[in-house]
Amino acid sequence: MPPNLTASIPCEIKDLALADMGKRRMEWAFQTMPVLQSVRKHFITTQQFKNIRIAVCLHVTSETANLAVTLRDGGAQVVVCAADPLTVQDDAAACLVKDYGISVYAIRGAVRAAFCSHLTVSVEGRPHVVLDEGGELSARLHARPDAAEEAFGGTEGASISVQKLRAMAKEGALRYPVIAVNESVTSDLFDNRYGTGQSTLDGILRSTNLLLAGMNVVVAGYGRCGRGIALRAQGLGAKVIVTEVNPIRALEALMDGPRVMSMGEAARAGDVFITATGTKNAIAREHFEKFKNGAILCNAGRGNVEIDLETLGQMSSARRQPKEHVEEYALRDGRRIYVLGEGRPINLAVGEGHPAPAMDIALANQALSVEHLVKHGRALDRLVYSVPPEIDRQVAKMKLEAMSVNIDRMTLEQEYYAAGRSEAT
Repeated sequence: MPPNLTASIPCEIKDLALADMGKRRMEWAFQTMPVLQSVRKHFITTQQFKNIRIAVCLHVTSETANLAVTLRDGGAQVVVCAADPLTVQDDAAACLVKDYGISVYAIRGAVRAAFCSHLTVSVEGRPHVVLDEGGELSARLHARPDAAEEAFGGTEGASISVQKLRAMAKEGALRYPVIAVNESVTSDLFDNRYGTGQSTLDGILRSTNLLLAGMNVVVAGYGRCGRGIALRAQGLGAKVIVTEVNPIRALEALMDGPRVMSMGEAARAGDVFITATGTKNAIAREHFEKFKNGAILCNAGRGNVEIDLETLGQMSSARRQPKEHVEEYALRDGRRIYVLGEGRPINLAVGEGHPAPAMDIALANQALSVEHLVKHGRALDRLVYSVPPEIDRQVAKMKLEAMSVNIDRMTLEQEYYAAGRSEAT
C-alpha cells in the first residue's frame, strides 16, 4: 500500500474508496453527540488552535474521527494514528483523509512494524499537543528529545499509562504536562461504566452468539470498566464472579451482588472470562490449567497483554479458527479454550466500540482539555493533572441541556449554609 493516496495529503490507510461509507458512519455517530457538536461550534468561532500541531493516537473509530474534525475545525493541524491495530475502522480513516484533509496513518490489522512506523511519522511532525491512549505515542515522543522540544501538553486515556506518566513526573522525566482525561467524573460514568459495559458485552455476543443467562461470567478487575461490565452481564442474566487485587474494590463488588473470589478459584467455575485490569497476565498458566473445557476468554482492558497468549500457545497442541474472531486452543489433555478478538479490546476488535452518546462525553472532555492546555499548558508544571472540575461540570451541564433535563439551583441562603456562613444578608 503506497504511503500517499492523494497528491496533497500524506497518509497510509487501507483504501480511499471506503471514505463514502466512513462519512455516513461519522454522520450517524455525530447526530447523537450533541456535546461535541456544541464544542465544535465553539472552536469554529474562536479558532483556538490556529497554528497548533496536534497528534491524535486513539482508537480510530467514527466517534474519534469526529473529535479529529472538531480539532481541525478549531484551526489545528491534525495527524491521526492508531492506538491499536485492531481498533481501526478503515472507512473512518479514509473519510478523514478524503473529506477533511487530515493525515491519517492507521490500517486495521497492521503488522507491528507498520504500526510502529505510523507512530514514528506522527512524532516526526513535532506536535505541540499529544492525545494518547495507552502511552505508545508519548513514549516515542519522550525518546526523541528533538521531536518533543515543542510539545507543551498532552492527554492520556488509559489508567495504567497515567500511572507510568505520574512515575515519570516524579522522577522529573516528563517533558510536558498531561491531563488524565479518563479520570473525569463524567467520563467515568459514560465512557467507562456505561460505554465499556455495553460495548464489551456487544463484542462478546457478536463473536459467539452465546446466551449469557445462567452462565458464570468472571470479570477480572472491578475498577471503572469492570463495574460496568459486571452490571451489564448481570442485566443479561449471567451469574457474575469478580476477581480483584484491591480489597476495597473487592468489598464493593461483594456488596453490589457478584461473588468475589481469587482467579485461581474462579478459573474452575467460570464459563466466560473478561479481563479489565490494565495489567499483564491477569490470566496465566496456573489458570489455563484449571479452566473447564470450552472456557471463553476475552479482554476489555489494555492492549493484548492481559491474557498470557504466548503461554497458552505453548500449552496447546493445535489452533484453529472455528468462526470469525474466535480462536480455539486445543490443549494436550483434550480441553479446548477459546480466545476472542486475539485478546485485544473486545469492544473494538469485534464490535464498534462505545456507543456514540457515551463517547460524546469522553471526547468533549478531550477537546476541552486540549483547549485548556493550549491556553495554560506552557505555564503548567510538568505533572499529570486531572480534568479541571469546571470542564467536568461544563460537560455535564451541556449533556443535561441536550437531553432537555432541568435541575435545581441552590438559593442564596443554601449557598451560605453550604459554605459554613451564618446567614445570608
